[in-house]
Amino acid sequence: MADQKTILNRMLGNIQGQFDKTEGSFFYDALAPMAIELETVHQSISSVKEKLRVEKLTGQELEQFIFERTGIKRKPATKARGHVTIKGTAGARVQENSIVASETVHFIVKETKILGQNGQAEVLVECQAYGVIGNVPAGMIRYFPMTLPGLVSVTNHEDFTSGYEEEGDQELLARYFERIQTPITSGNKYHYRDWAKEVTGVGDVKVVPLWNGDNTVKIIIIDANKQPADAELIAQVQEYIDPGMEGLGEGKAPIGAYCTVVGAVGKSLDITFKAVKDTAVTDAERSENIRKNIEQYIKQAAFKESIISYNRIGSIILDSRGIVDFIGLKINGQTGNIAIAEDEVAVLGVIHIEE
Repeated sequence: MADQKTILNRMLGNIQGQFDKTEGSFFYDALAPMAIELETVHQSISSVKEKLRVEKLTGQELEQFIFERTGIKRKPATKARGHVTIKGTAGARVQENSIVASETVHFIVKETKILGQNGQAEVLVECQAYGVIGNVPAGMIRYFPMTLPGLVSVTNHEDFTSGYEEEGDQELLARYFERIQTPITSGNKYHYRDWAKEVTGVGDVKVVPLWNGDNTVKIIIIDANKQPADAELIAQVQEYIDPGMEGLGEGKAPIGAYCTVVGAVGKSLDITFKAVKDTAVTDAERSENIRKNIEQYIKQAAFKESIISYNRIGSIILDSRGIVDFIGLKINGQTGNIAIAEDEVAVLGVIHIEE
């Protein structure tokens, strides 16, 4: 793309004769403003040319392009939901829209309940914020930000996992390319994969045709965080494609096609090694750096690779901030690759750094 100076020199070069064309001359001063405007026009044209390639689009422009051609919409962010156990005085009221909390995030009570004779009740709550911030481990919700009469304690006995970020441009673009490169027709294998991915929260899908005889299809899913899908997400996908697994054509699947939706089984990876530490980095920072880097690799490999590479894990550890060197790496007690079955997804377990 030509800049202002290049454009101005071209125009001055096209003036015939021995006229003065130096800075401050009539021709120079007359053409300089035009050069500025032409540079702006060149920039606009260049921007438009870039947008002829879908890979160069972002945000709403990308959404519009893909929706107009395929009907695919960006998946919205969701709020994590789950149940907590609230204890207190028998007969005390848990009021809808009350607030309970973990250390970092608040959850809104979504139903009104009365504590039973045992002085407790299971109550549905939803995170105030969208996204993964609401995915708290079991036992982390344990506060009442404001005192609630008759209520003494609160806890979540299970992990919250249903908070998802808005689908990013790269994920949306990948679904678009998947659609146009693997055409969906009349309930073929790609059609089932596409249907499952339309459900908010689904991160990836495997389709197993004829898994239990003629006219049967199994769909294995992981969530958008590349973790095992929870029961709620599995139920949503089942309802969307083949409600009740009855093959009645009341969902997306055609009549006579019996579809079973299951979640991938999490295969935990426990990692141990001895490290030569960079003493400028704290133990907490070091562990967090390693965890983040390994989790990123595991997510990239989810439903794409049939092994977790021992050497790749070693390389990630060595490249992590806070590690000078290491020896004795073991993954689940082994010194080799970890096989991941078709119905499994790797999840990071314990990282133990020995002195």
